[in-house]
Amino acid sequence: MRDEVVTRATTRVVAVPGLAKPVALITLDNGLDPTKPNTFGREGLSSIDAAFDAALAADPAAIAVTGKPFCFSVGADLAAVGMDRDTTLTVGKLGHDAFRRFTDSEIPTFAFVNGVAIGGGLELALSCHYRTVASDVPAIGFPECALGLFQGWGGTQRLPNLIGPDRAVTVIIENAFDNKMLQPVEAVELGIADVLLDSADYLDRSLRWLVGVVNGDTTVPRPEFDRGAGWDAAIARARALVEAKTHGASPGPLRAVELLDFARHNDLDRGYPAESEAMADVLMSDESRASLYAFSLVQWRTAMQPGAPDDSLARPVESLGIVGAGPKASQLALLFARQLDVPVVLTDADRARVDEGVGRVHTDVDALLDSEQMSRDEADRVKALVSGSPDREALRGADFVVEAGDDDLSVKQRVFAEIEEYVSAGCVLATTTSCVSVAEAAVKLRHPERVVGFHFADPIAAMPLLEVVRTDRTDDATVATALALGKKLGKSCVVVSDAPAFVVDRVLARFLGEVVAALDEGMPFESADHAFDALGLPMTPLGLLQLVGPAAVLRVAETLHTAFPDRFAVSGNLRRLVEAGKTSVWLWDAEGNKTLDPEVAALWQAGSSPSTPADLLDRTSAALADEIRRVLDEGVVAEPQDVDLCLILGVGWPFWLGGITPYLDRVGVSERVTGRRFLPPGVASVPED
Repeated sequence: MRDEVVTRATTRVVAVPGLAKPVALITLDNGLDPTKPNTFGREGLSSIDAAFDAALAADPAAIAVTGKPFCFSVGADLAAVGMDRDTTLTVGKLGHDAFRRFTDSEIPTFAFVNGVAIGGGLELALSCHYRTVASDVPAIGFPECALGLFQGWGGTQRLPNLIGPDRAVTVIIENAFDNKMLQPVEAVELGIADVLLDSADYLDRSLRWLVGVVNGDTTVPRPEFDRGAGWDAAIARARALVEAKTHGASPGPLRAVELLDFARHNDLDRGYPAESEAMADVLMSDESRASLYAFSLVQWRTAMQPGAPDDSLARPVESLGIVGAGPKASQLALLFARQLDVPVVLTDADRARVDEGVGRVHTDVDALLDSEQMSRDEADRVKALVSGSPDREALRGADFVVEAGDDDLSVKQRVFAEIEEYVSAGCVLATTTSCVSVAEAAVKLRHPERVVGFHFADPIAAMPLLEVVRTDRTDDATVATALALGKKLGKSCVVVSDAPAFVVDRVLARFLGEVVAALDEGMPFESADHAFDALGLPMTPLGLLQLVGPAAVLRVAETLHTAFPDRFAVSGNLRRLVEAGKTSVWLWDAEGNKTLDPEVAALWQAGSSPSTPADLLDRTSAALADEIRRVLDEGVVAEPQDVDLCLILGVGWPFWLGGITPYLDRVGVSERVTGRRFLPPGVASVPED
């Protein structure tokens, strides 16, 4: 538990034209810059309570609460309040009591949602009688179910009674699992907010709207909802959504469904204690502790960068070069130009390939423009920043050059040697390889200390992970520059050492290797694909094979077989799949039903010793525990937290599953296979007494 960053609630009395009495305006502010949002802990909740007392003392016409610039509140600071059962019950009651004062007030209460409002921040807004929202608020919503939790300060009880049970299921469960936040106009359409106001003079407009409500000139209808069949249907949909996503592996979302149903016939006097009791139950489960551990990793570990060099060593990057002009190079060019706003040049010996690579960037920009994900000005700017040339001379002014060609060691060595003849001594040279040794690629250079691996998770634009690969000769300035660049690209970076397939591809290869081996032995494809359903993984193993691509999986398997032949085999069936040009083992019909591709069935030479689903789950878990322990013992990354972070950010391992090492510890596989846990008790589990 760490010290609370206290969000203070301060009250000022505001005279507003049109009202005989003033408005008491409560402002939430933790005193930090907008990148550090308002949160609530014990002291913050006590401050809200005191601010409400000050508001009542002013005998106002209305009480309003708003946030600091760009932020209303993002809710509870669990790391600061503690998570034992008694504390959970205490803090739950503190929040309920503080927020309920806005609900029970005889004086009209208003939430002026001027910035991001998620979790407990949105619950405070819902506790008010009325809500305005600024047009530029970036996010409104309840992400808790994606973290294996649910709303603990009234959200499960107030939202379904405000907007209806089916809409509440969408916001609390469906949107959470889809990582979707509401935009202001959606919040108004759903009935979460009562009015959308322009951000330019938002506070003044909110106060004028408040006057209309207080004086009776503006009325806000509150609909009634069907508490019979309609509510039943909403709860059934909620249960189906939770089952489809988690398969029962996460207790929090299941309790959210129960609480949404509880809100049907119970008032706040019963609903609020039920929320607190349910939260105390859930937070005393290992699964939920692992969920919070995973969320904390993403929030704090990437920012702290354990073991990373001082960021003051990073050199400025004002121009980038990319060697290669294939699809990956085009994706990188678009990402660099869009996020960094610096010139990017694609180079390749073939002029036609260069033109094709730049053309792909323009096509992708046009698609973003058509889908309104990019403005016309941004589209024109990005196109202007990306150029191409068949001449290496175009790289001469680059501060950072990325080699994005095929994974062929001799080609990479030759390309790096060519680049070194043109770039400055301070230019960083990076390679996107997932298979070739970064150190070996740089072995012929005069300055190998400026070479780093830059391994993006696929798809590059969507996945947040960037593995920054450091060789034994890479210097601190190069690593610092790569990390700074990765951060500007919006990526979460993990520093890894130069080892075969690094972290993500190596762990995935061991996992898929066991699955493919079971198929080789004769396990039916359908059985193998559903052997992991009880874990609640985001996709099946054969879905993952399709996403990554059989050719890429084979290439990594071959690399790892060369390095570790005792643990990584090269499947002849997988090779035949690749040679046949197959990208999936399934065929899909118009209704989304899958069947085994008969051509795959014909080429797959299966044995006669099929595993059961339970056998496959056990052997795969054991293989993962073994490989992760080896990754740690070899120093590829420093701690188990780095492995978990790589899989969360690079594969989409859900927060509510908590990370691979907590799972292996929880089911006892870690100790059975390696002789010890990955994490001490209490780090991602309930502390031992």
